[in-house]
Amino acid sequence: MVTFLEFEKPVAELEARIKELKGSSSSLDIAPEVEKLEAKASKLLRDTYAKLTPWQKTMVARHPARPHFKDIVGRLIEDFTPLAGDRKFAEDAAIQAGLGRFRGQPVMVMGHEKGSDTASRIKHNFGMGKPEGYRKAARLMELADRFNVPIITFVDTSGAFPGVQAEERGQAEAVARSTQACLSVGVPFVAAIVGEGGSGGALALATANRIIMFEHSVYAVISPEGCASILWRTADKAADAAEAMKQTAQDLKRLGVIDTIVEEPLGGAQRAPEEAIDRLGDAVAHELQQLSGLTPAQLKADRRGKFLAMGRAA
Repeated sequence: MVTFLEFEKPVAELEARIKELKGSSSSLDIAPEVEKLEAKASKLLRDTYAKLTPWQKTMVARHPARPHFKDIVGRLIEDFTPLAGDRKFAEDAAIQAGLGRFRGQPVMVMGHEKGSDTASRIKHNFGMGKPEGYRKAARLMELADRFNVPIITFVDTSGAFPGVQAEERGQAEAVARSTQACLSVGVPFVAAIVGEGGSGGALALATANRIIMFEHSVYAVISPEGCASILWRTADKAADAAEAMKQTAQDLKRLGVIDTIVEEPLGGAQRAPEEAIDRLGDAVAHELQQLSGLTPAQLKADRRGKFLAMGRAA
């Protein structure tokens, strides 16, 4: 069952009418009417998604039915073996990681898991990593580097967990160490923004050689609500903040922050998750192939140069 967003209400009304007609017991031939309504709904959906505002894209990026880490790994990674713990404090369920095979190639995979229902969202802390999660990520990046295994990350978080306990355990230092580990590894590294890419909590898993992004995902230093609360002292200005922050895949590609935009199925990845994941897999495979001929020194230099170049005036 599709969960419709606020701006999708006209489409929802048409699809409800189609469902009603299909479920009717009328002896009349309703096929022509259903076909007409389906064409109208498809066109309306296409037109709606062709002109989404940055705030509407934020709502799509947060849609609960979008592919999550477990869905992506389940479809793209064979022989996945989870690896847990930071060897210092605990295991963090918000950041999942492990070894597996991607299209026959051994890889280290990690990413944020938000959860798909109330119980799993609480278990995974809504995808907000704690210090132990980022220390685990750094540990496993170093492990991948030691055994010359490429790294793939799938980013989907509103940001690192801001709770008191996380701060007491060194959240800022853990995020910084994870980011440092990203820059230090001498193996091919591809990061994919699949939902929200929020603040340092996202960057700590996305300081990669190549950054790809789903068409309707967002990536920014802060959430639109947080930005609006700081600038205008009210979260009601979130739509204005989303516009100003240039957080969409299209803006970020133009600014040189990301490398590739992965086209989503009509109506967003939440409408056809398996198709979306397959497209994501093709994009990841392409980027890994492009990086395969580089030496460890070249990979490090490429990654460092990429991030140093961001924000520089032409």
